[in-house]
Amino acid sequence: VQLQASGGGTVQAGGSLRLSCAASGRTFSTMGWFRQAPGKEREFVAAINRSGGSTYYADSVKGRFTISRDNTKNTVYLQMNSLKPEVTAVYYCAASPGPYSSSWTRGGGVNYWGKGTLVTVSS
Repeated sequence: VQLQASGGGTVQAGGSLRLSCAASGRTFSTMGWFRQAPGKEREFVAAINRSGGSTYYADSVKGRFTISRDNTKNTVYLQMNSLKPEVTAVYYCAASPGPYSSSWTRGGGVNYWGKGTLVTVSS
């Protein structure tokens, strides 16, 4: 099982980026994203259920980030708009075979982690 994240890079404040995470080896009920900024703990960003009908966001990204998935490609996306320097971090894809629960926001229930992709927002 592998989660391969891509799409990170450097963008100016106010810009947009779209992260992708392609899963291989199996399918997952819940997929999502976490991030870890320099000197800070990892934090939950967003998650989505298998059908895509339910999405969950950290308060800090609501209205600016959108999570989606394409089950035909076994891929989850994170569209990030109106980017601010404070969102600079390494973004990690996460997945679990089970349904979303509130523990996901603390990393609980996440069974698989991808290698991160760095997002840098310059002012």
